[in-house]
Amino acid sequence: MQMGAVGYALKPTTRERLKQVFEKLEGKFTQAVKKVLLVEDDALQRESVVHLIDDEDIEITAVESGQEAIDMLCTTIFDCMIMDLKLPDMQGSELLERMSREPICCFPPVIVYTGRNLTRDEEQELLKYSRTIIIKGARSPERLLDEVTLFLHKVESQLSSERQSMLASVRSRDKVLDGRRVLLVDDDVRNIFALTGVLEQKGALVEVARDGLEAIAKLDEIHDIDLVLMDVMMPVMDGLEATRRIRADGRFNKLPIIALTAKAMRDDQEQCLNAGASDYLAKPIDIDRLYSLLRVWMPSLERL
Repeated sequence: MQMGAVGYALKPTTRERLKQVFEKLEGKFTQAVKKVLLVEDDALQRESVVHLIDDEDIEITAVESGQEAIDMLCTTIFDCMIMDLKLPDMQGSELLERMSREPICCFPPVIVYTGRNLTRDEEQELLKYSRTIIIKGARSPERLLDEVTLFLHKVESQLSSERQSMLASVRSRDKVLDGRRVLLVDDDVRNIFALTGVLEQKGALVEVARDGLEAIAKLDEIHDIDLVLMDVMMPVMDGLEATRRIRADGRFNKLPIIALTAKAMRDDQEQCLNAGASDYLAKPIDIDRLYSLLRVWMPSLERL
């Protein structure tokens, strides 16, 4: 169920049970309206998210508490669920754990949309049940809209004109990579080879540095670098120290820096953001997630 199954049946089964299974499948495949469950106790945040993702073929059910969410999941199949972690009756992690063991109709793809930084242990626990975690911030609405569109299998050309406009600077940002210069800072030749390949496929020009000191030197040498992909664990000077030094230079206050972190690193998200990173991505790198982050942060370059 956590992997996205609509339901399950135990063997040996009955004719009546199989009939119910096929009725559920038929309803799932023929539904014209996608159903989204929004779990958010803050009224303003709830209204903001509804306004962001609402469309003619989306039906949004918004609830304030974890128990209300459980009650809805026990009676309705949702195509996507967006949830905050701080709820009045339980923590988001407890809600996800209850969803895994209670008789809900279906475990939908879950997007955690939270305003607080997470420790590595908290993040690892949440990722057992959720598809993605978005920290509320300057670029978070675009990321949320991007993720919801992906999970609902919505075709961009079929979205409302307002949603197409909102996604124009996100889903179509691959074109902006053409001719853009990206500084890739990593000491692992395998990562360098793999990431250079996927970036160059989008037309990006890739500069490579093997440690933090070399990255700073590259920024001094090459004046048209648009974005930095910064590995955290490196010899000589690690990515956190390099990011701090780059941010200390007034020339690079607005330079997007995406930190690349190892899953084993504790509290990496908080450390990266405190060091000055714009965003972060855990290894092994999910290429679709990488493109999503690049689409989100590239628009800021137009205002440099």
